[in-house]
Amino acid sequence: MTYRLFAPFALIATVAGAQVVPAPNPDLLAVSAHLKAVHTMTADFVQTDRSGKTLTGKLTLKRPGKIRFQYQDGVPILIVGDGKALTFIDYSVKQVSRWPIGNSPLGVLLDPSKDLTRFARIVDTSDPRIVMAEARDPRHPEYGAITLAFAREPGAPAGLRLQGWVALDAQNNRTSVRLSNQRFNVPVSDGAFAWRDPRPMGPRH
Repeated sequence: MTYRLFAPFALIATVAGAQVVPAPNPDLLAVSAHLKAVHTMTADFVQTDRSGKTLTGKLTLKRPGKIRFQYQDGVPILIVGDGKALTFIDYSVKQVSRWPIGNSPLGVLLDPSKDLTRFARIVDTSDPRIVMAEARDPRHPEYGAITLAFAREPGAPAGLRLQGWVALDAQNNRTSVRLSNQRFNVPVSDGAFAWRDPRPMGPRH
């Protein structure tokens, strides 16, 4: 089973045949407003890689900088953002890898100070019910990019509900993440982002 999606989060999102609409765009402003309005989120997720293999789990987010991908029982990996770095833990081999959040396209979700109009643009899906925003840092193509998919929904933050994202890394590994049971701005403790270090004599985080 492939876990390369999150190591090192070098994601390049694509939407086949889509036409890119230059920013600024009213929908881009709505996406920005949504992200600024969401302080916490919990959701179930389904992750599908290029071979069609799927993993499920629970996503917990607390801005700025905190995120947790808790995978289904039997999957010995965990991904946690503590506000400064993203940590990939593989309990099967007792390995821990860390890299700055700023090197990850997930910074779009985690950093409320980011100005989307500088590095994101709206992708035309030809479906008025869907909004898709592609974000990438042109100065650092090695960081990749991410395309976020939203559904228009009255009552959701800024009228949008994050549905997931699509990614393609530098090795041509396409992965999608689909969300369900999203809950916005619910109480989330900082303790939700603690993790056990599997390395010998490793501290608890």
